[in-house]
Amino acid sequence: IGAGYVGGPTMATIAYKCPQIQVVIVDMNEARINAWNSDHLPIYEPGLDDVVKACRGKNLHFSTDVKKGIEDADIIFASVNTPTKTQGQGKGRAADLRFIESVGRTIAQHATRSKIVIEKSTVPIKTAEAIARVLTANEVSNGAIGKRFWILSNPEFLAEGTAMKDLDQPDRVLIGGQQEAAIQVLVDIYAHWVPREKILTTNLWSSELSKLVANAMLAQRVSSINSISRLCEKTGADVKEVSRAIGADSRIGPKFLNASIGFGGSCFQKDILNLVYICQQFGLHEVAEYWQKVVDMNDNQKEAFTNRIIQTLFNTVTKKKIAIFGFAFKKDTGDVRETPALTVCQMLMDDGAICHIYDPKVAKEDAISEFKYHGVEVNDDQFIFSPSPEAATDGAHAIVILT
Repeated sequence: IGAGYVGGPTMATIAYKCPQIQVVIVDMNEARINAWNSDHLPIYEPGLDDVVKACRGKNLHFSTDVKKGIEDADIIFASVNTPTKTQGQGKGRAADLRFIESVGRTIAQHATRSKIVIEKSTVPIKTAEAIARVLTANEVSNGAIGKRFWILSNPEFLAEGTAMKDLDQPDRVLIGGQQEAAIQVLVDIYAHWVPREKILTTNLWSSELSKLVANAMLAQRVSSINSISRLCEKTGADVKEVSRAIGADSRIGPKFLNASIGFGGSCFQKDILNLVYICQQFGLHEVAEYWQKVVDMNDNQKEAFTNRIIQTLFNTVTKKKIAIFGFAFKKDTGDVRETPALTVCQMLMDDGAICHIYDPKVAKEDAISEFKYHGVEVNDDQFIFSPSPEAATDGAHAIVILT
């Protein structure tokens, strides 16, 4: 359930690796399902096109018939969005679980026999407990004939841009659960292509927390090297040389040590803020403050970068054309969720700049939608999508490389 950035590639890979298994991806968004059934998939991910086309119509199907999908399935993956709450208790930090709760209620409503239900979405610790309460209330038991639900946690560890490679050759597959028999069913599916030693099994709570902590640790490295990049600017040191020097230490390693404008995407900030909220809920305020600083440093990096552009252009960008190369939050994707480009463009436009964006994988309407999600109204005269790099740079006062 859920035909987005996680559900689509993950289920397509399972279909590709396990031709004997029938995989049906259901979503109530008709436009998205139509796109999955077309030659123009709704998301861009290198290698995804080939896998979908190899399986679609054989053992991979896309449908809006959620009811039938639930009725027919033995195993159900819940792969819906869990954004940060924008209102109410925990606003700006806690995960909004209404979609995952809705999935639980929908499964309970339409399931006619026992199912294994798997959390694929990134969720706060103890979410499985909440889903279990919803489903357990609907369990029917009558001797040997009944309807039961077994809940597993199987978090995704995909990086956009390399998701298909991550699925094909994962560092690890994590499966959390309380019932060994249900865990073994999912282990056997992944074992079609993943070495058994890379399939880790834990309890539910460890699995749920591991996903949040993995993203928090990666984001922490980004903020750490970005903080050092600021010091390098003041001292004359080269952050690339510093990164290479410390990355050569086998205890540290070279990954996620490239200084940048800051991290973006749908996961890092959302998951850290979720972690902060959970720590606060358990009274761990010093722990919460520690992880909040990772997000604060990231925000500061984006603002400092933009201020430097303005200062370099004689402290004003009013009516100046600024070419923006890349609006997605990273290369090899069209995803604009929480992209650093949002902050940079907003600050430049607030100062009067005319931003000409070139990004062949991003649609202008998606960029505008992300601005609106953050409560920002965009002036079309200041935010222009260019058809080519040449058009974006023609007469520009500066070129800003953001992806």
